[in-house]
Amino acid sequence: MVRTMSLLRALISTARMVRHTPRLADGLPPDDAVLLDAPDGGLGPALVAAAVGDHEPAAALLAATRGAAEWENRDRHVARLAAFAYNRDDWLAGWLAASPRDPDALLVKAELEVRRAWESPASAERLREVGPLVHAAAEADPRDPVPWRLALDHARGTHATHTAFEALWEQAVRRSPHHYGCHVAALQYLSAVWYGSHRECFDFAERAAEDSLPGSLVQALPVRAAFSLLLAGAVTSVQADRIDAAADRAIALSARFRTADPWPAEVRNLLVYVLIARGRWTEALEVFRTIGTCATSFPWNCLTDDALGQFLEARDGVRIEVASSTPIRRGRRIRTNGAAHPAAAAGSLSPLTTSQGKAAGRAPSGGHYA
Repeated sequence: MVRTMSLLRALISTARMVRHTPRLADGLPPDDAVLLDAPDGGLGPALVAAAVGDHEPAAALLAATRGAAEWENRDRHVARLAAFAYNRDDWLAGWLAASPRDPDALLVKAELEVRRAWESPASAERLREVGPLVHAAAEADPRDPVPWRLALDHARGTHATHTAFEALWEQAVRRSPHHYGCHVAALQYLSAVWYGSHRECFDFAERAAEDSLPGSLVQALPVRAAFSLLLAGAVTSVQADRIDAAADRAIALSARFRTADPWPAEVRNLLVYVLIARGRWTEALEVFRTIGTCATSFPWNCLTDDALGQFLEARDGVRIEVASSTPIRRGRRIRTNGAAHPAAAAGSLSPLTTSQGKAAGRAPSGGHYA
């Protein structure tokens, strides 16, 4: 009897998946339309020009962000340009040769060398060696918080004390109190992987989110803390409640932005991971729809080297989970005295459980450093 019931459940689940999975693709772009870390309109031309050795578009782009005090955009652009220069830095060398004191060129160079130092087997030693570059970038424009975000990342890798880190944090928030990148750097320092704990990490993230402006990406900081906790493994019931609250806050933030908007794309990718880990399949599917074509390396690169493949696999898995828990018939229509009424649908089975693998020893980066 038990085996018969198990077989029946399996057959019903399969029937549901066959019936509903194609319909649940509505609003999801095809696999070959999804792009990983697609640059926005301003950054794309700068990267194309850099590929042929021309630094002028990158210089103009960063000068515009500095002039308009668009610190969040500036941070993103600097990180992407430095990532590009990691393997092709001739355009950056030419820029520095032409304008050795340019604040924008100095900042990209500092970001690049910190990135290289983080990936060195002797990362702490290498980071200490590139410290003067970070200092030079900070001095080049005293208003700019981005060098201080870089200084926070640098301090984490050089094993800075809490007192030293707090001094850098004060400098960062003095320039931009709600700067997302600086908050992410502080969150990483406070994580259990580094110099804090899951509780400290969550406490900081929740306070920062409560103090942030409506629509600020800092609202999603708790979901980053949730991700770190989920990667660590076992979650208590109290922690689970905090994770769900963090996801709810991030869902509300996501709703402020249009579908396929690259600005909140990383937050949405992170959110959908947390929703999957919590078995919140229907909400995860809706977030995949808002992501559209904008897949991001983080958080999927914490699980595998094929971030895009992992994103697409997760998206397919969520569709199957939702389909398998959707009744085969949503409800019959019964005519009574000429009127149509929905009949009660059969109760759905519990969704299948999935396990989320993780690469041991890999800390979440999210555009910063492991």
